[in-house]
Amino acid sequence: MTIATLDSTIADHLPAHSKALFDAKTAQKLTFEQIAQHLGRSEVAVAAIFYGQAQASIEDVHKLAEILKIEQGALAASSITSFPNRGQVGPMPPVEPLVYRLYEIVQNYGYAFKAVINEKFGDGIMSAIAFSTKVEKEVDNDGTTWVNITLRGKWLPFTRF
Repeated sequence: MTIATLDSTIADHLPAHSKALFDAKTAQKLTFEQIAQHLGRSEVAVAAIFYGQAQASIEDVHKLAEILKIEQGALAASSITSFPNRGQVGPMPPVEPLVYRLYEIVQNYGYAFKAVINEKFGDGIMSAIAFSTKVEKEVDNDGTTWVNITLRGKWLPFTRF
């Protein structure tokens, strides 16, 4: 089993607790899916906590300390339960190939997504706050592996004023 570890090229842009979480995750040889199951959260939400892009609850801190075998007090005293400073992880445009491909998808299809969404829902936006996402692996009948990313955001219509 291969596990995601901390990319040293972005480590300096992350909160201090990120290194401790990734070090413990690596030492315990845990996947985000395993940690997410323990926390009762989605694996993307847990990874976002690790990268400092999501806020952990006190319950999350307790469960993280438990599964990662790290001292709860130090983790609770870190910025893990503070309001995250989102969007500060890496350079823009991204240089990491997989992150760049996600960026490229929005560059290439963003306005097409917008047009289709507007036709279906009207004038408004998809929330990234009232939001969930999941990543699934699919293998088709030919044996080709596919990535399925689901983005689920609450529809927020613009109001007239």
